[in-house]
Amino acid sequence: MRHAPARSPGVRPPVPVVDIDLARPGEFRLPGDRGPARPRNSARALVRLHGHPLGMVSAGNASDPEGLWRALADTARLELGGRLAGQRPAKATGAPDGAVRHPTLQQAPVISVIVATRDRPEQLRHCLHSLLRSTYPTFEIIVVDNAPADRTTEVLVRSEFTGRVHYVHEPVAGLARAHNRGLGRARGSIVAFTDDDTLVDPGWLSALAGTFALDPRIGCVTGLILPAELETRAQTALERQGGFAKGYEPRSWSLSDPPADPLFPFTAGRFGSGANMAFRTTALRALGGFDPATGAGTPGRGGDDLLAFFEILTAGHTLAYQPGAIVWHCHHRTMDAVAAQAFGYGAGLGAYLAGALLRNPRRLPALLRRLPGGVRYAMTRSRARGADPEAGWSRRLALLEVRGMLYGPCGYLRGRLTGADAGN
Repeated sequence: MRHAPARSPGVRPPVPVVDIDLARPGEFRLPGDRGPARPRNSARALVRLHGHPLGMVSAGNASDPEGLWRALADTARLELGGRLAGQRPAKATGAPDGAVRHPTLQQAPVISVIVATRDRPEQLRHCLHSLLRSTYPTFEIIVVDNAPADRTTEVLVRSEFTGRVHYVHEPVAGLARAHNRGLGRARGSIVAFTDDDTLVDPGWLSALAGTFALDPRIGCVTGLILPAELETRAQTALERQGGFAKGYEPRSWSLSDPPADPLFPFTAGRFGSGANMAFRTTALRALGGFDPATGAGTPGRGGDDLLAFFEILTAGHTLAYQPGAIVWHCHHRTMDAVAAQAFGYGAGLGAYLAGALLRNPRRLPALLRRLPGGVRYAMTRSRARGADPEAGWSRRLALLEVRGMLYGPCGYLRGRLTGADAGN
């Protein structure tokens, strides 16, 4: 999963990504709690207090790890002071340093974790090892091998993870199909999804379960997605563009208590991402699972997660965002891959909107009232970064998203046709 990035004159060196807790002075951890780290000169760090994530900060020009830790801590106190002030001491929460406790650990529901993959065994191996480091007591892992080119993934799961991970084969390409295959095999009352290019935090499942326990009306929980590495210009550019993060404050949305957002509930992309999402199993099955005409591997290119978020809300459930449910994502390493990803995001948004309309045409008037604002939002995302040295690249990515949005409905319709051919 780690490869030395190509270097050229004028290219900034890689920036180590680490995890620190202000209650544990001097200690660095690798993303996904893979072990200790010892960065020396510079780093970008997720800053926690007693396990609770507060934000990411950067520091550099240190002479040793101890000086770098102090610089990161000082930067955190300066930049994240408001969030620091809002955190209670560990004794008040009943949690020891570095741990986040949740009420569901007394009666923990079974969680089924579904990881769809396609011909990326090395990334999958790291993802599965991170899942097996989870502190949650009752969970199962289901790997869905989606239209693989060979049996490499099957051999990996059945040999290295035998007895700990279930292997399922889905012959038809498409992320939604793969997720539906896993959903059919899930035995947990909660079903969680992540991608094969992620590393999950040990407390990820506990944070998800704890959030569901807060309110029986919650049908879906999404979480915080952070960069697992920033080793190439493309990865740094994507993170500067906004990455996947949705903030460090818990939030919830419902039709019964709508936010002050004229685009709600069509702004599904603001609720979270498919690399870090969980549902009450009964709620997701009642929706029929994910729309197989959406998702990576289909002409629609994406939108399976967005459509599921939208349908959960319109079915009357609450959707919650929990930043304590942390997943670390391995961003694409090349500019071409990031550009394709930006187009795919836009295509997924267009596919999701097309799917929402075809599933219920009565939604059209409400969508038409909101669509111009949505397009303007996508086109102006990078304007706030006008002073950024990568502003030109950000504008290119924003325009690719808009092009993807225009393509998305056609991709969705193509996906419906090919889905019918595949026996959908």
